[in-house]
Amino acid sequence: MRRIAILLCSVALLGGASSAQAQAKTAAPQGAAHLVLLPVPKALLPESFSGWVSAGAPKKVTDPALADSANVAVLKEYDFTDAALASYKRDNQTLTIRALRFHDASGAYGAYSFYRQNNWPKEEIGTGATSDHNRVLFWLGNTVVDANFSRIEAMSGSELRELASTIPVPDGNKALAPPVLSNLPKANLDGQTTHYAVGPAAYAGAGGVLPPDLVGFDRGAEAVTANYSLRSNQATLTIIDYPTPQMAAAQETRIRAYLKAGILAQPAWPKPLVDSDQASLEVRRSGPLVAIVSGDAIPDESHKLLALVHFETNLISVPQSTESEVAKTGKLLIGITVLVLIGAGAAILLGFFLGGGRALYRIARGRPVSSVYDVEFIRLNLRD
Repeated sequence: MRRIAILLCSVALLGGASSAQAQAKTAAPQGAAHLVLLPVPKALLPESFSGWVSAGAPKKVTDPALADSANVAVLKEYDFTDAALASYKRDNQTLTIRALRFHDASGAYGAYSFYRQNNWPKEEIGTGATSDHNRVLFWLGNTVVDANFSRIEAMSGSELRELASTIPVPDGNKALAPPVLSNLPKANLDGQTTHYAVGPAAYAGAGGVLPPDLVGFDRGAEAVTANYSLRSNQATLTIIDYPTPQMAAAQETRIRAYLKAGILAQPAWPKPLVDSDQASLEVRRSGPLVAIVSGDAIPDESHKLLALVHFETNLISVPQSTESEVAKTGKLLIGITVLVLIGAGAAILLGFFLGGGRALYRIARGRPVSSVYDVEFIRLNLRD
């Protein structure tokens, strides 16, 4: 037996050694260092497209002052990240392009709505586009492209659409437009007059109706304004989205008092309010939204437009337990009792079978059922 045990131990040791050697051989290539190259970020502007060729690689800047020195505060409010500047040539024509990139699509749309003027016509490029003579402005994803042609041609739009196909776009939440836009009534809306602002500089620069300090951008407010072509005249609808309904209620009271003060209001009314029909000025709150209507439409139409603003939220019902704590405690006690009864029954059955088997064995050998009656002593047969 000792020799067999020694032999088995030797075989086990040899097998373990060979296994370790095999693992070492297979682990050697895996342990080698692998250089993983990260994908190269896609350039914001290409060096050439549709026959347009840049003199050099597009210049990338991260300072908003280098991207637009006149609107640095506006770019910061929209969360500007970087920009690409390029000058292209084709034959004897030139094209200057400025591509501004922001943290998300909300910032890009806000900047696009800031640069676009209300009377500029709509174009079909990217997500939204407009033009003014030789200047074309469009936005796609989180990027705004401002293109200036030396001479606009019939194919300029298709050339910019080809450029738009090369612009990288973000995924997930960064690709979503501002949710407050969905609260604008669609009937009679002039889509080319919509302006979205998240700060006082952009709001005032786009011709906001209220004083920026009254809006409450320092409290996380977002504002959108748009013009509506009603039957009597044009009306301007301003919707301000606040983080909570309580904040909206407080700001509604302030705005209502400001509009009611008229020429005595402090600060003085901005020009959009001065040019409005005071009888048509009205404010209304719906949840976290505060809506203000201004302009020259008759009061009845202004009131109907304001009534169309309604905040809706989709609530998800989470199933909740209908049992009380008393019911849960009762179920726990019942479970403990059943467990104890099962254990006791199992012990009794086990004792019965073990003890009964031993008793039957003693009876079969002609002995008493219990060993209590056994007399144990040592007997010496001295007579033998």
